[in-house]
Amino acid sequence: MSGDTVNRSAAPEAPPVARSAIRKVSIRLVPFVALMFFINYLDRTAIGFAAPNGMNGDLALSAAQFGFASGVFFIGYIILEVPSNLALHKFGARRWLARIMISWGVVALLFTWVQNFEQLVALRFLLGVAEAGFFPGAILFLSLWVPSQYRGRILMLFYLAQPLTTVIGAPLAGALIQQHGVFFGLEGWRFMFMGVAIPAIVVGIIAWFYLKDKPADAKWLTPEEQTWLTGALEAERETTEASEKHPSVRHAFKSGRVWTLSFIYFGFIYGLYALAFFLPTIIDGFQAAAGTEFDVFEKGLITAIPYLPAAVVMYFWSKDASKRGLKTWHIAVPAVLGAASIPLALLVDSPAATIAVITVTACAIFAALPNFWTLPTRFLTGAAAAAGVALINTVGNLAGFSAPYVTGAIHDWTGGYETAMAVVGGFMLLSAVLMVALARRGKSAAAPDLEEAGAR
Repeated sequence: MSGDTVNRSAAPEAPPVARSAIRKVSIRLVPFVALMFFINYLDRTAIGFAAPNGMNGDLALSAAQFGFASGVFFIGYIILEVPSNLALHKFGARRWLARIMISWGVVALLFTWVQNFEQLVALRFLLGVAEAGFFPGAILFLSLWVPSQYRGRILMLFYLAQPLTTVIGAPLAGALIQQHGVFFGLEGWRFMFMGVAIPAIVVGIIAWFYLKDKPADAKWLTPEEQTWLTGALEAERETTEASEKHPSVRHAFKSGRVWTLSFIYFGFIYGLYALAFFLPTIIDGFQAAAGTEFDVFEKGLITAIPYLPAAVVMYFWSKDASKRGLKTWHIAVPAVLGAASIPLALLVDSPAATIAVITVTACAIFAALPNFWTLPTRFLTGAAAAAGVALINTVGNLAGFSAPYVTGAIHDWTGGYETAMAVVGGFMLLSAVLMVALARRGKSAAAPDLEEAGAR
């Protein structure tokens, strides 16, 4: 294994039955699961659209109360993340993902009638409880359908939903909010909550019938494709279990690789949430500098600007990783670029340059994430994979809880965002360092690749 290589070489040429099977999975499953992720991320972040467009005023929320209500989501989410993913492993992905989606859709719908701060906090906590396990469950579900050499491309197609949530979702949320008093006399922000909640319930019901737990259940695959997928996945599972003495939940929690990947992911998610919270502040600065005022739809369009290039870069970066074989620099280089660009956004002095720098940050984060998620399921299987993926996502989501508070506290302490953004850059740089260290540890173990023997 070369010093900066995760996989020894590019994936070998696939046989025709493999290409047809992977193509069908890409067409039949990935877009639907990506749609679920799109709705999931939009429901989770809808409070950010509602807050400055009537909700904070109608509920008489202070900035501190809004921040607490935003962050309390992650408490329930984090507590139940691992148990939810273990339940998915026990009951089957189809049933559990559908259950999660319907549950969060019902809770999200209740936001339409929230009346005060206490109700808002309770619903945000319940939303976190309802959503717990969806993202790692979706990652695990797709990983159970494709062998590791094709997983990067599949997860990239799935992950496209996240930047596209902002590209499409921000203007959509703005358009819904503008329908003030049009439907049932609801305030615009209340109608927006209703508009993004109902699709979760509908798609969750469809998921119960549409998704299948394994290739053998998929009638849209030919017998040859079913046989190839089942055989390839079974061979991979046996190889993974043979390389681990204790492929169990306990082993996942004790694995140095799992914890190292958890902290790598923490850095990326810290940057992602800093970007999400920082961008509205940037846009407000644009208004002051230009002496103009943007309506809610225009703000949504501006917010979407960095994420469309990010989706394009993610596609081609992941395609390159699939072609060459995933290498350490496919994850480490974006982390370094993100670490440098986040603080730099505060140093440029024009709106266009600021958006350009933030676009680099978005491209860096989204280029790395789908490639990163191919790693855990290469050395974990069964219940250990369910627990390991959930643990990594749980640690990452601690960044979602801590980033707004740490950023706000540093801003209050220093009077500016410069130090706070330097901290964000530091976490992303740490992700790059840990990724390189993990790869070098795999090299020192004289292992065929990082996932099979590095960082034990």
